[in-house]
Amino acid sequence: MRFRLPSHVWLIRLSSFTGQLRLSAGPPSSLLRLTVHASVPLLFARSLAMQPSRNVTSGEKGLDKTDKPGPGLYSSNIPAVTAEDINPPAEKKRTENTLVLSERNLKTPSPLFLTNCDDDSEAESFRDGRSEEVDRDTRGRAHAWCRDFLSGSWKTIQERDFQISIVSGGLSNLLYLCSLPDHVHSVGEEPRQVLLRVYGAILQGVDSLVLESVMFAILAERSLGPKLYGIFPEGRLEQYLPNTRMHTNQLSDPGISAEIATKLAHFHEMVMPFNKEPKWLFGTINRYMDQVIKINFTREAHVKKYKKLMKLDLPAELENLRALLAATPSPVVFCHNDVQEGNILVLEDHDHTSTDTLMLIDFEYSSYNYRGFDFGNHFCEWMYDYTYNEWPFYKATPENYPTREQQLLFIRSYLAEQKRYSDISGDKTQIEEDMIIEANRYALASHFLWGLWSIIQAKISKIEFGYMDYAQCRFDAYFKQKKLFT
Repeated sequence: MRFRLPSHVWLIRLSSFTGQLRLSAGPPSSLLRLTVHASVPLLFARSLAMQPSRNVTSGEKGLDKTDKPGPGLYSSNIPAVTAEDINPPAEKKRTENTLVLSERNLKTPSPLFLTNCDDDSEAESFRDGRSEEVDRDTRGRAHAWCRDFLSGSWKTIQERDFQISIVSGGLSNLLYLCSLPDHVHSVGEEPRQVLLRVYGAILQGVDSLVLESVMFAILAERSLGPKLYGIFPEGRLEQYLPNTRMHTNQLSDPGISAEIATKLAHFHEMVMPFNKEPKWLFGTINRYMDQVIKINFTREAHVKKYKKLMKLDLPAELENLRALLAATPSPVVFCHNDVQEGNILVLEDHDHTSTDTLMLIDFEYSSYNYRGFDFGNHFCEWMYDYTYNEWPFYKATPENYPTREQQLLFIRSYLAEQKRYSDISGDKTQIEEDMIIEANRYALASHFLWGLWSIIQAKISKIEFGYMDYAQCRFDAYFKQKKLFT
């Protein structure tokens, strides 16, 4: 599964949200229908900034493991979402440039409800690399969204002149760069390029999408994230920030690692208007576990991989993990929960009076959580390259996990920034040792969570990625890590 300029943000009161959402997560024949029912008396962000996933960069083409499904702002009663294949796609009604959703008073079932089709979703046929073309349906809808939400020349540009290309598929969202052609002149201050994010199969519920949009707007207003230009049920339009794509091997660069630690310390000091109980981590893991043990794969390759994973007795292992982390002190802070190379922008046009060159983006999973998860999850990401263009579309290099010296550099940079905001008392050496243990034990939670997540994605996602292989890889790493830090 990447990150500002001041932005003007409009907040609209959303008193209720019911309806039927259709998400494009692949070619026209594999559209997703999202059926939701939720009462969300929250503020909905109307201006969006802008990997995945854990989802994405707004830069070069390629896969970012940014945008994993669904925002992570945990609420105690987040409805699940149904993703089911439909063909042909459901029609939408448009009234005065406003997207109207057909209302249905249905309770929202599990993401796995009605997904036990004969053709499991994992795209094991994509062994010749990723798709490069944008399908006609996506192109048409992207043109309509840009026309309706953006100003100036976007209002009059014809679809034949509209430019769109794939930026990154992400692991749960689809990302596109939409541009005005050179011969179309700007009539005001409208952006000439925007990033379109189309939501994939959402595992955490519509409430989380709303909360993440609010958070995105807040961070943009604080110049900590890209601008938000438009938001709609299927996705959003974000600021496109020229950047150089960060690669996995850059995470070990001492200068880059130190700046990431500094950015994370700043992020952790923020006070956000969300539930401050650390419910997200095990709330999400428990929800995923409930779904995983009920999955019914039909493809033989999936069945074999699933049975192998089930031999690990994951429910019992989860209780062991819960007990271990309960005995591992870690303060509760506002966490990003997905700090990996795809969620870090290396800015090209940054303010030359500033030493900052990096920006955190993609806040789908951000929530109040245990600090150790951000550390451990980031360290795990040193091992995984999601730009690999052959099946299973990732490459794992376990020996790249940060050494003790590399972890200490990160931790010391973090503590140096933290001192700017709060007093840190105690023996410096002991604090560092405790934080190393904290980070490496919470790395276990990272492996466990994304392993479960990947099993579910193998069932419901149309994105080109070896989800079952990735799940096995994460659980293999979990048990190796467990031997070292328990």
